[in-house]
Amino acid sequence: MAKKVSVAKPVVTNNVPINIGISEKNAQEVANRLQVILSDEQVLYAKTRNYHWNVEGPSFLEYHKLFETLYTELAESIDEVAERIRKIGHFALGRLQDFLQNARLLEGEYTNESKVQLQNLLNDHETIIRELRVDIDDIDEKFKDAGTADFLTGLLEDHERWAWFLRSYLGGKK
Repeated sequence: MAKKVSVAKPVVTNNVPINIGISEKNAQEVANRLQVILSDEQVLYAKTRNYHWNVEGPSFLEYHKLFETLYTELAESIDEVAERIRKIGHFALGRLQDFLQNARLLEGEYTNESKVQLQNLLNDHETIIRELRVDIDDIDEKFKDAGTADFLTGLLEDHERWAWFLRSYLGGKK
């Protein structure tokens, strides 16, 4: 069953219209896609933060620092996605229940085993990478929003870098 995606609400600020060369319909579609991306980033952030707090094992400090670096970068990405939604004239989601409802990622079960944590994060980053590839093509070709497509390409590259790092921690190719 498909998830019900929350519809992005257009911004009305002092009756100042937004005229940035994207039709209202296309801006709505792009904002809806960005809400899903924002939700995925939030779920991944919470999972990474949880792993940072609860990791155990012989390389505890290394993983603890790795996860901290990861969630710090994710926090920046989250802010940028939310601001992109605002730039195209819509309000960003902000409630946890909305993020969980809209995310393609799952929260997952608790684990304090570092290898399982690394594999879970790798799987999530790779899922985001695959989904972003589709979103980028659609946003550029169907919805004619080159700015958002370019923004998402940078986000894709960030996730590719982190997937590479996580894959390397796990010992190579998946």
